[in-house]
Order: sequence, then C-alpha cells, then structure tokens
Amino acid sequence: MNITLRQISYFVATAEEGAISAAAAALGISQSAITESVRALELQTGVALFARHSKGVTLTYQGHQFLRHSRLILAAVADAARAVDATKPESISGTLTLGVTSLVAGYFLADVLAQLRRVFPKLVVKVVEEDRSFIEHLVVNGELQVALMLTSNLANQDALESEVLVRSSNRVWLSAGHPLVARKQIALAEIAQEPVIGLMIDEMAQTCRGIWRPTGLHPNIVLKTSSVEAVRSLVATGAGIAVLPDIAFRQWSLEGDRLEVRPLEESVPTVDVGVVWRRGSMMAEPASVFLALARGYRTIRHLTG
Repeated sequence: MNITLRQISYFVATAEEGAISAAAAALGISQSAITESVRALELQTGVALFARHSKGVTLTYQGHQFLRHSRLILAAVADAARAVDATKPESISGTLTLGVTSLVAGYFLADVLAQLRRVFPKLVVKVVEEDRSFIEHLVVNGELQVALMLTSNLANQDALESEVLVRSSNRVWLSAGHPLVARKQIALAEIAQEPVIGLMIDEMAQTCRGIWRPTGLHPNIVLKTSSVEAVRSLVATGAGIAVLPDIAFRQWSLEGDRLEVRPLEESVPTVDVGVVWRRGSMMAEPASVFLALARGYRTIRHLTG
C-alpha cells in the first residue's frame, strides 16, 4: 500500500468540507484531482471512506477511523516542518494565556496542548475556560493573548480578529434502529415531528435557533443537557434525535456502533472553530507560535497549495 501525503491531505479536506467541490475550492485545485485521489485511496485501503449523496459526501464508519489517523499524520508532518525551522523551538519560552470554550476544550484542546509540549517544551501555558462572551471580554481587555473557540457567533467583531481552523457541518444524530436511518438525507420538517435532544453548551442553543428560524418550524426539544456524552447516550438508546456539528461526533465512542449520522436536506450554517485575538495588538511570541501550531488542523492548505 503506497498512500501519499497528498492523498491524505485531499481526503481530510473533503471530510472537513463535506463536498468534493468545496474541498477543491478551498485548495484551489480541480474537482477531478480530488475525485481521482479519493477513489485511489479507497482502492488502496479496500474500504469506502465516503458515502456519496446529491449534496456532497459523508464519512463512513471506516472513514471516521481513517480521518482520526490522517489528522495525526498531518499534525506530525507539521511538527517535523517546525522542527527544522530556522528558529529553534527549544529556544522559545514565556507564558501563553489561552482562553477556550467548553465544546472546544473537549475536542481540540488536548491535541493542541500535547503538540505545544512536544514542539515548545519551555513554553508555559495557562488555560482559562469560560463561556464565549466572557472569553471575548478577556481577550479584548488583554487578559488573554489568544482564544481557541467557536467563531461562528462572535459578538465583538470590531475589536477582535479571528481565523477559522475548522468548519464543521451540522448533521442529524440518530440511533441505529431509527426509521429515518433509511434516508440518505433528512429534512428539518421530518425532525420537527421527532423528540429532539438539545445541547446547551458553547452557543449550541444559538446555533440551533439559527438552523430552525428560517424554516418557521420549531423542534420538539424533550430534554436539554450541557453534556455531549449525555446527548450521545440518549440518542443511542432511542430517547430522541439531535442536530449537532461533526466536531462532537465520535464514531469510536462507546455508543459508536449504536449511532448513525445523516446530512440535512437543507443547507444550514456551519459551526466554525478558530483562533481569536485582539484586533491591532502586537502578538507576543508565545501567541504567534500557538497560532502557527493551531494551523496544523488545516495543514492541508499549506501542503497542497
């Protein structure tokens, strides 16, 4: 099996964008190049990594597994590139004050901090977890150098700069035995007739309203929780369905084989994760190296640009 870094990069881009056309636009290459690369990768691995549908693609179970390892590979390549940079990582020291919001802390922070420790061993990191509005306040006041957070609903855009790292599609979570599993896409009108589990952390309630408001429909929310794990368990056992971003979906979790995910029939806003800092401020070295490292989540754009 001779899998190339370019194939892995194209695969990650397609998985993150949810469509070959969107991945091609993000990378500035032709759709045919990505199509051929993904097809060759599936032949080499011997499994279907994507399920195709009219509005794009979704990851299969094997695709979710492959994506996890692919991101680690790209992160490792980014680490290697930084290791031979003219500036020696071991010479960089100081303190990074980093803000995070809860959903991002659960699904991004550990990997980023692990890379920071490996690449910049002398860098001290102090992390503050708060809700989005208070993190914005702390960054604007200079109490935090940077924040890793959802950027979809930033309120103080005049005083803040942001850079999106990942755009995560909202999809339907449902139990493996749910009748709607037979559908390739699910309409919001169908979801409105079902019991819905609502996630209430990190602006998810605001995101939910943004999804439903244009339709004039109202979801039948039977339970609200601040725990992603609770949503996963409740959906897996058939207590309801949920509409949540892919960043929170973990096929390899304990309930992974009892959960299914399907795309929405409608086009809805993505949930964006990014880095935020105070507009016009001189970024200190600890914050600069953090930003460079965080971009490892989209290494694809630098490796194939």
